[in-house]
Amino acid sequence: MPEPVYLDANATTPVEPRVAEAMLAALIELPGNPSSGHSAGRAARRAVESARREVAALIGAGRSGEIIFTSGGSESNVTALRAVLAARPGRRTVVTSAVEHASIHATLDRLAVTDGIVVREVPVDGSGRLDINAYQAALDANVALVTLMAANNETGTLFPIPDLVPAAHAVGALFHTDAVQAAGRAEIDVAQSGVDMLSLSAHKLHGPKGVGALYVRRDIPFHGLVTGGGQERGRRAGTENVPGIVGFGVAAGLARTQSDMGRVAMLRDRLESAVAAILPETSVLGDPQHRLVNTSCLAFPGFDAEMMLDRLDRSGIAASAGSACAAGGRQPGRVLVAMGHGNLSGSAIRFSLSRFNDKTDIDRLLMALPSILRQTRGTRVEVPA
Repeated sequence: MPEPVYLDANATTPVEPRVAEAMLAALIELPGNPSSGHSAGRAARRAVESARREVAALIGAGRSGEIIFTSGGSESNVTALRAVLAARPGRRTVVTSAVEHASIHATLDRLAVTDGIVVREVPVDGSGRLDINAYQAALDANVALVTLMAANNETGTLFPIPDLVPAAHAVGALFHTDAVQAAGRAEIDVAQSGVDMLSLSAHKLHGPKGVGALYVRRDIPFHGLVTGGGQERGRRAGTENVPGIVGFGVAAGLARTQSDMGRVAMLRDRLESAVAAILPETSVLGDPQHRLVNTSCLAFPGFDAEMMLDRLDRSGIAASAGSACAAGGRQPGRVLVAMGHGNLSGSAIRFSLSRFNDKTDIDRLLMALPSILRQTRGTRVEVPA
């Protein structure tokens, strides 16, 4: 049996072997609690602080103390929302986009019901680009927070975060960005962009699952979501996940110093051009100029994405639906509906690559695809010479 082909990096990335080695060493060699004053505790604390410096360097944070370790991107997102709203009770409006991650979308929906928060949702166009005029019109003195993702998890479309921050600050709003998909795949510089808060997750950049971070600019008033202890400088209670944090630090360092995104971009472009030759009616969903280099969300009009994914899986190829389906149903995905492509939702597949992919993986996909298309729609599709 050939090796499986993994093309679902936006869901999670394979763990880098050097990350796993560092985590195993931490499990064995760092038994102490980082809050303890003895030598074992101090050794664990040094490891946590070293990782904190690596994560800060990845995003251009000037002070490692601006990094709060969390359980992942969703906790970081929810913490950012709740912390700002708790610290700014005089402002009850949040500006966001129609294509944010579910952790943002669902939390704001709940806060609107339970706390009376006003949510202003900025639309996007057919490529997933933010409507800048609508964004500017949504800003006023009532806005406590703007929360906009750096890169969309389904299409890879990038928002121009540095260009959006000044308008938010001009009305006294704070700015949070969900950079979970962008970290290690696109340039991030919090000092240059001026964002106030930024969410990260280790498992999107070949680190472990279950650990993430929230960057909080040092002068931002902050109320932690998890209380009960003084860990993370009193901003997130609970004993730190030392092996996970160590792994996150190694992954962040490798993402910063050994990026392979230029080669990954060439693989993605080769995939898209070859699929277009096999099935010309295929559509690439997302901004063609401003998109993550690893992400290709393809709509195959007239084909059933779930059936295709099942057959890809049987061929040893892992990909995912371009949009999430409601449990027990086949409802159009929220992101593609917001882009005006609800009719394509059931035929969209997201291929997301990582630095572990190579030309052989793309060749395997292209060899399997014609047969899968024939099985799915009964149409003869030839592989180009």
